Amino acid sequence: MKIVVFCPNLIGDTVMATPAFRALRRGFAGATIVGVIKPHVAPVLDGLPYFDRLVGFDPKSRDPRARTPRVVRTLRAERPDLAVLFPNSFRSGLMACLSGARRRVGYARGGRGLLLTDRLTEPRDQHGKRVPNPIVEYYLELPRRLGCPTDSLRTELATTAADEAAADRAWDELGLRRDEPVVCLNTGGAFGPAKNWPVPHFASLARRLATENGLAVLVICGPGERANAQAIVAGAGHPRVVSLAGQPLSLGLSKACVRRSSLLITTDSGPRHFAAPFRVPVLSLFGPTFIAWTRMHDPLAVHLFQPVPCGPCQKPVCPFGHHRCMQDLSPEAVYRAAVRMLAHSTTRTGG
Repeated sequence: MKIVVFCPNLIGDTVMATPAFRALRRGFAGATIVGVIKPHVAPVLDGLPYFDRLVGFDPKSRDPRARTPRVVRTLRAERPDLAVLFPNSFRSGLMACLSGARRRVGYARGGRGLLLTDRLTEPRDQHGKRVPNPIVEYYLELPRRLGCPTDSLRTELATTAADEAAADRAWDELGLRRDEPVVCLNTGGAFGPAKNWPVPHFASLARRLATENGLAVLVICGPGERANAQAIVAGAGHPRVVSLAGQPLSLGLSKACVRRSSLLITTDSGPRHFAAPFRVPVLSLFGPTFIAWTRMHDPLAVHLFQPVPCGPCQKPVCPFGHHRCMQDLSPEAVYRAAVRMLAHSTTRTGG
């Protein structure tokens, strides 16, 4: 049996899909499972046993091999029996049909209901309005529809030898010791600037953790966040506050840094979800987005949210321009929460 799985498009959503991927692998232990995934997201799954192979897909890619026509031909050559669709897009439904898969399972959204053989409906209230539902549980309904046993909501990640070697180099170059606790900070996100906690707030927090608690602080970042990471280090003005901005960046490096940290303090962005699989305490700073959508029942997670009359608005850019939901979440409040979490967690080292 051959199964094609259309994976989520975002880093965090892909992590939250791992319980469903695990269920599919266990439910179809003898099948060949091919994942269709954006190339820049694929490293999230490195080291995990869910897929026999991955097919890179990005309709906007400059590489014709990753665009829709070539990927459809690749999938047709696989002769799949089943397609499982995690994205809610019409495009994924159409590609599943064109792949030749006889059975196509997904949520009936985006006008694609007729393209599916098994149509799931999303939770709604009595007025027909969408009800916030944790994405982990939302995704698990897909393997459940196929009769796959779902063991838990536990997300999974792995690091490769190359990931750990990259983290070792970063630790050495940045002067981080293997035997000391390190707090990781993560800012930014693909959703949009509304999720960002202000750089001066991050800098103030980092300075206090280094000065008052004697902690090493590492700012992790993606390629588009180097400038913010550098600005946080400069604003903190402390030799124990460093960043990955000058390192060769990769998702694998970010995973390895989070894995060996004592605490992750993060906005509601993709790397936030790296903490739970590695059993790392995580303090998440929410503003424009509903916490309920991405809740994972992680006992080591704390969420901070500053209520404002206009939120959560679910907008990528503040529609009023004041960004109060994140501006008013003070460094003092975040610092106090971080210190409490560090006091109650088992000491972790970089080894």
